[in-house]
Amino acid sequence: MATENPAPPGKPAKAARAPKKAKGEGASAEAKTIVTTVEAVAPRFVDKYRSEVIATLVKQFGYKNPNQVPRLEKIVVNMGLGAAVGNPKLIDSGVEELRAITGQQPVVTRSKKAIASFKLRAGLPIGAMVTLRKARMWEFMDRLVSLALPRTRDFRGVSRKAFDGKGNYTLGLKEQIIFPEIDYDRIDKIKGMNITFVTTARTDEEGRALLQQLGMPFRAA
Repeated sequence: MATENPAPPGKPAKAARAPKKAKGEGASAEAKTIVTTVEAVAPRFVDKYRSEVIATLVKQFGYKNPNQVPRLEKIVVNMGLGAAVGNPKLIDSGVEELRAITGQQPVVTRSKKAIASFKLRAGLPIGAMVTLRKARMWEFMDRLVSLALPRTRDFRGVSRKAFDGKGNYTLGLKEQIIFPEIDYDRIDKIKGMNITFVTTARTDEEGRALLQQLGMPFRAA
């Protein structure tokens, strides 16, 4: 009986090729399960907002529809580094520290105008900024109020007055070292930052109530 594609004398027969897998079939079922599980886990403060904050604010302000309840839209973290005019390396360290704090790549901000008295030319890097949304926004909020702010020296709460009249709040921090992600032994300079909480609130009162329910430790008065 004849064999199919016999090997030449002295050479071993080639093994039959396995059929090609369709694109994406290389991932194991276990790996796919792990990825799905990780994506399904919502940040802790998302659950807090849905299960506690909405009901509390509906009761406090008498909203007729849960969709009227103000929500957190984004958090903008801005680190001003004016001293970088004389020491450009401050920009690199500021970007690295802001990335560690927020978990997102910062954008370098540049001067828009030239100011001769500060030896500042237009277009010079003078800071770094990050805009956080969705999961990273909620995770940052959680770490800020649960870990970072309580580490502030002589902390007695944050100001209740730093609202813009439209429900948005800006918090000024003097030191980046309150964040546990920062290694104190590696920093080259103490750097401050402004953190702006942009909400859908229509008034400062509603914005303040939203942030307070999320754990923002406002001073009593």
